[in-house]
Amino acid sequence: MHKLSRSNRDKVQQFVAITGASEKNALQTLKSSDWQLEAAYDVFYSKPQPRSNNAAGVRRLQELYNRYKDPYSDMILAEGISVLCSDLQVEPQDIVTLVLSWHMNAATACEFSKEEFVGGLQALGVDSIGKLQGKLSFMRSELKDEQKFHEIYNFAFGWAKEKGQKSLALDTAIGMWQLLFAEREWPLLNHWCDFLQDRHNKAISKDTWEQLLEFARTVDPALSNYDAEGAWPYLIDEFVEYLYDKSIVEK
Repeated sequence: MHKLSRSNRDKVQQFVAITGASEKNALQTLKSSDWQLEAAYDVFYSKPQPRSNNAAGVRRLQELYNRYKDPYSDMILAEGISVLCSDLQVEPQDIVTLVLSWHMNAATACEFSKEEFVGGLQALGVDSIGKLQGKLSFMRSELKDEQKFHEIYNFAFGWAKEKGQKSLALDTAIGMWQLLFAEREWPLLNHWCDFLQDRHNKAISKDTWEQLLEFARTVDPALSNYDAEGAWPYLIDEFVEYLYDKSIVEK
């Protein structure tokens, strides 16, 4: 399944989570349905299916989901996530909870749908809190992988922003940058946060969010290789001028 696109891997995981089918069966059904989930469900339920050999695992995941699910909705909400973190012996603000949310492809912070929760744990190959706890060190190590960090960083924007909003609130963006760049030790991070609060004080666009990582990754902190004619968002160009104006960096 590693050769599939992320979108198709997510569909396989969701299909398995909903139907309890084996991964192989899910893959075959989705392929035959041109990767359309609703059509694949119709195909699956239109004919008798052999019992999944991981039925016991699915049942355990259902029990886990029920432990954390909000009593008044079919979702795991902030209180349930707090209990989950307590069971895992991690703080809710620990970056590993972001990595876990990335594995679940969660749409919103502090929320897991049943499909996200069950599908994410199945993708991680766990069906108990003990097994999930055993995966925490692996999930932390994923932040050291350049490609995975890039994916987690970009995921964080949509995950952290308010529902229905296109931009990320400034305070939230700063908090997320401080969390993420703690893994990358960008020397200009504090200056960037000060600049935003002094000069910008507005929500952060998706383009700025994504381009800042590229800037931090490719531009020397002394700005020796900064190209003023490059296609950086205006906010990053203004940040460079701010660094010069404050004599933080010599021009």
